[in-house]
Amino acid sequence: MAFSADLELALDPVAFARSVGFEPDAWQIEALRSNAPRQLFNISRQSGKSTVAALLAVHTALFTRGALVLLLSPTLRQSGELFKKCLEVYRAAGRPVEAESETALTLTLKNGSRIVSLPGQEGTVRGYSAVRLLVIDEASRVSDNLYASCRPMLAISQGRLCALSTPWGMRGWWYEACVRPEEAWERFEVKATEIPRISAEFLAEERVALPRRIYRQEYECSFEATEDQVFSLEDVDRAITHDVAPLFGNFEEAS
Repeated sequence: MAFSADLELALDPVAFARSVGFEPDAWQIEALRSNAPRQLFNISRQSGKSTVAALLAVHTALFTRGALVLLLSPTLRQSGELFKKCLEVYRAAGRPVEAESETALTLTLKNGSRIVSLPGQEGTVRGYSAVRLLVIDEASRVSDNLYASCRPMLAISQGRLCALSTPWGMRGWWYEACVRPEEAWERFEVKATEIPRISAEFLAEERVALPRRIYRQEYECSFEATEDQVFSLEDVDRAITHDVAPLFGNFEEAS
């Protein structure tokens, strides 16, 4: 491969994606070309968000010497699935940097870079440091404690964090990151109706087959009340009024 082509691929992850036969959607182009240190993908199922993560992971490993890329999911099986996508991208690129070792869970390149897939267990991740790219897949199901234990890995390296998921109730760090404007994330939200590969007919069938809450969660990026929630947030909001003085305050005044 000519140096000019190498330079173009190194500077433009979208060009790299196209070189391996992947034509990205508009949101994927924006995500791949972004320099944001924190990216949050609240995006419908079957939208290609894991493919974007795999492209970013392999691009980082190929073109940044000595880069450590970690793939974290709630289970090792899920991390392994994302790692398989990374291997597919690496092989489609023609293995431009020779592999020193290639296992079911780790790819080590001769430029010193590694892509490592990990299960969502706090004890398995604390030994890693100077992470260049941390990808958290199925992020809504990753615990607050695990998320908190991962963030310090990026402190010295000034590494990048990409979190991708569909919603899973109004709870946890993922929900807070999505809805709190003060959280320092570049946010992407793409519903199934915006994905050209998902037909209107399929979505119509899913609306009938799935409970409304599940459909909205999986395909409309909607944060729904959890199953064990007795009252919906809408009911709670309607029950609150500022026209009545708090009972506790009345006791204080009376005393």
